[in-house]
Amino acid sequence: METLKISTKPTMSHIQNQIHPLNLKPYPLIHNSRILGVYNNKGGRTFSFTLTCKLKVKTVKGTKTNNEKSVSGQITVPDSDSAPPIIEAEEGSIGNGEKKMEQKNSVSGSGLFKKLPRKVLGILSNLPLAIAEMFAVAGLMALGTFIDQGEAPDYYFQKFPDDHPFLGFFSWRWVLTLGFDHMFSSPVFLGTLTLLGASLMACTYTTQIPLVKVARRWSFLNSAETIRKQEYADTLPRASVKDLGVILMGDGFEVFSKGPALYAFKGLAGRFAPIGVHLSLLLVMSGGTLSATGSFRGAVTVPQGLNFVAGDVLSPSGFLSTPSDAFSTEIHVNRFSMDYYDSGEVSQFHTDLSLYDLNGKEVMRKTISVNDPLRYGGITIYQTDWSISALQVLKDGEGPFNLAMAPLQMNGGDKKLFGTFLPVEDGDSPNVKGISMLARDLQSVILYDKQGKFAGVRRPNSKLPIEIDGTKIVIVDAIGSSGLDLKTDPGVPVVYAGFGALMLTTCISYLSHTQLWALQDGTSVVVGGKTNRAKGEFPDAINRLLDQVPELVETSSPKESDSLVASKLELERTGLDV
Repeated sequence: METLKISTKPTMSHIQNQIHPLNLKPYPLIHNSRILGVYNNKGGRTFSFTLTCKLKVKTVKGTKTNNEKSVSGQITVPDSDSAPPIIEAEEGSIGNGEKKMEQKNSVSGSGLFKKLPRKVLGILSNLPLAIAEMFAVAGLMALGTFIDQGEAPDYYFQKFPDDHPFLGFFSWRWVLTLGFDHMFSSPVFLGTLTLLGASLMACTYTTQIPLVKVARRWSFLNSAETIRKQEYADTLPRASVKDLGVILMGDGFEVFSKGPALYAFKGLAGRFAPIGVHLSLLLVMSGGTLSATGSFRGAVTVPQGLNFVAGDVLSPSGFLSTPSDAFSTEIHVNRFSMDYYDSGEVSQFHTDLSLYDLNGKEVMRKTISVNDPLRYGGITIYQTDWSISALQVLKDGEGPFNLAMAPLQMNGGDKKLFGTFLPVEDGDSPNVKGISMLARDLQSVILYDKQGKFAGVRRPNSKLPIEIDGTKIVIVDAIGSSGLDLKTDPGVPVVYAGFGALMLTTCISYLSHTQLWALQDGTSVVVGGKTNRAKGEFPDAINRLLDQVPELVETSSPKESDSLVASKLELERTGLDV
């Protein structure tokens, strides 16, 4: 026998004494019950009030259980000699009890800690906040294209001076303090990108995943009125719900049946697609962040015939940059060449490269050009520029001498011009005079005498001499220099995977998630359904399916069958064609 001790403060004036203990036999308890009536042994009166109590439940054998459960329901306490009380729980009381228990737990000790993540998730999944974050990221990216990246501080001192700030306030202090000279690895940009990623994950967790869970649940509607309240509803007068199920299965629906009820759906992948879109965006942002903070970059101009080590050129771009074994690779420029249009303009330039390991063994060789890079060990080498490093000349049969070519500044235009000087007088005199040589490309060299007058044009390797101011000159060769860009970018595969998944999941998101319910109501079938996309085409598509459902034919009664047989026999006897 269990003893239930109940103490309360009744509001009725005629109750003066504390309620006496009640002796109750063990019985199953139902959560969230409500005591409406209690029998008072002393006064013999029955009164109504509401209270909440916690009971320690013991088994029949006396073993204790530590679970404490709230009890609610209508309890009638008879005399001690009568039968045990009967507990009637209201419908849905178990669910309500669980909700109340959760509310009580949320108020207790760790409740504040449990509420905090929910509040944070609610704030992060806010749509206006996510849109503002996207605009902020787009604005920072646009600002990164406006401000030249990776320049020396002096460059920003001159372009954004304090005395003439851009827009009245934007000066070099903003650029260098906020790290806008390396925008895509600056704390401001990465922080905004991280906040946007957190919003996407919060939206996925709080909105998209619950929608998928709801969509995966299948349930039957056992009321014709409920089915008729759907977005689309129709009634098949003489049909079978089983025939409808066969037709729906043939159209790609997943069909479930239970007695006269039927539930079918298709296009569940469309519900998963938004989650895939969010994950794809996270992949793209993660790959971009990895590229900005974990890559190496460098540029070098190497004359034909010389070499360099990759690690000497590459410099880290962020705190996640980690060198690899390929950084010790030696790169040799075997040959540099150029292609030309018929007009003489440069159309393409090529560099023949050889890669050597630490043992001096050639591990790779390739001729690269613009848009055709070399990739080895995570390092990508691009052909980006060219120049003329030197001219090889013979002077009066002596040499060859290598004359260094220097780039010359031109007034406007993007054409290149290189020049050098060959002294023909004593170099110790204060006014040295000589022959000037100019070249726009590797095709031809223009020569000028000591007075700066035009002397002639010669092609390299033509072996045709030219005499200027008594000096015979032969242009042996023009040595070109290859402009190479080197980089390692571990985020590229991640970005490509993210964009591929984004295109795929975006297409899948246009698939309609369609749900249908049907109920056999006598000889008719009530059909209803809804969809999340293509709502205008949905009724026509369902009508085409319902038109395929075969119509039931009523069977004749025995008396009608006998009369039909008798009529047929009579017609045969009289010789009429049946």
